[in-house]
This record gives sequence, C-alpha cells and structure tokens, in this order.
Amino acid sequence: MSKLWAGFKNRFRWSFVVWLTLMWLLLMGEISWGNVIAGAALGFLIVVALPLPAVPREDRHINWFKALQFLAIWSWDLIVASARVAWIALRPQEQPKNAILKVPMRVSSELVLYLATCAYNLQPGGSITDIDVANREWTIHVLDASSQQAIDREVENVRKLERQMIEIFEGR
Repeated sequence: MSKLWAGFKNRFRWSFVVWLTLMWLLLMGEISWGNVIAGAALGFLIVVALPLPAVPREDRHINWFKALQFLAIWSWDLIVASARVAWIALRPQEQPKNAILKVPMRVSSELVLYLATCAYNLQPGGSITDIDVANREWTIHVLDASSQQAIDREVENVRKLERQMIEIFEGR
C-alpha cells in the first residue's frame, strides 16, 4: 500500500487541480459553489486518471538572452509568414505547388526537438507532418514550393530554427 501511495504522491499535483478548476470556471462563465466544486472534482479526476509524465530536464542550461532574442525574432517571423500566407490566399493567381520535404534536425534532446516542433508548427506556411525521433528527422509540408528558391528558403527557416534552439538549450 505504501508503494501505491508513493506513486500517487509523485504524480499528483495540487497546482494542476487548481489550474483545471480555474479553467473550468472560465469555461462556465460564472463563479458559484457548484462550479467550484465541479471544477475541483473534475480537475482531481483528470490529474488522477490521466497523469502527465515527468518532463525530462537533463540539467539543461538555458541561455535566457538567446531565448528572449528568439522570441523577438520568432514574433517578427510570425507577422511576415502570416502576411505571406494571406497574400498567397488572396492574390488572383493560381495557388502555388506544395511540397513534402524531409529535413534532418541536429538537436540532441527530445525536449528541445519538441519545443522546436511547436515553434515551427505555430508559424503559417509550413507544418510538420511526421517526426522521426530516432533519426531526428522532420517531414514537413511546405505551402509554397513554386520554385527551388522557395524550397531553399523553407529549408533555411528550419536550419535557422535549429541553430536558435541549439544556442538556447544546448550551447555552452
């Protein structure tokens, strides 16, 4: 019984229950005792029935200056990519050819690969359709592959993201 209790204690987090309760209250739109109790019960049930695995930390050193620099660059790239996709959608020409590309990634950690994947997928114009974790390779869908220059630009975007992630999380 003590082993079961220890396992429960290791995966149960009150902060998750509180967070899920707050999200429930926002979803319901009003604060009442019934909503608070229902949200807490639902949060408790979710935390117990669907525990999240531990995040692998591996004693990472984060370069906060590079991280802030990345956020600024990424935000600007988001604006540029959104405008580019909007132009492709609204222009009176035929839609450009799409492409599926395989791009290797040199990041050494699965956590860093995950963060890079999130950053890339949030940008309009391309998305990751498959991740080969063992070989550290992305399969990406590129919206505009009308020329070799457009394909090279997208591959360079992936390389730039890869360099930034390595500088932030893996650089010493």
